[in-house]
Amino acid sequence: MVHHATVRRAMAVAGVVPSGLRCGLMFDDLLQANSTYSEAFTLRGIPPVAAREFALVTCMDSRIEPLTMLGLLPGDAKILRNAGGRVTPDVLRSLVLATRFLGVREIAVMQHTNCALAMQDDDEVRGRLAADGVEGIDGWEFLAMPDPDRALADDVALLRACDQLPDGVQIEGWRYDVESGLIDRVIASSH
Repeated sequence: MVHHATVRRAMAVAGVVPSGLRCGLMFDDLLQANSTYSEAFTLRGIPPVAAREFALVTCMDSRIEPLTMLGLLPGDAKILRNAGGRVTPDVLRSLVLATRFLGVREIAVMQHTNCALAMQDDDEVRGRLAADGVEGIDGWEFLAMPDPDRALADDVALLRACDQLPDGVQIEGWRYDVESGLIDRVIASSH
């Protein structure tokens, strides 16, 4: 029997929208998958601290699998994701808490190649959204990256300058290649 998600994925790749497909079917599939997952749940009892004392700030891009790509297991690290893998006020808030309460001592900001926010500025992002009929975004900061290397350096510098992070936290800047799966250490920690 072919699963609904498999059919939808194949149709999406082909650009076909099925008629009569009821809204919310993906939600149903996801909740059913969770029910199956919970039957063999093995993560009960994992402490909330990061066992490997590591936090990763990365993009929400679905080509990035943080635990798998770094050889980590559930409970090893704190993973923060957003569009572009940028250091935002919410990322700063989360990292202050992670370093103060959850055992994090090393942080990597990992952006990636072929990012949808790279090689353009916020005005270009706004223009693309406006062309798609999106309104009310004039004052929004999208943190687009016309110069991805500069954006990564700025984000690492922002973290290193954050007085609320404890002394001794090591911070690096990485770039993940979505074509090869390799990570390039662009900015090393300053031991």
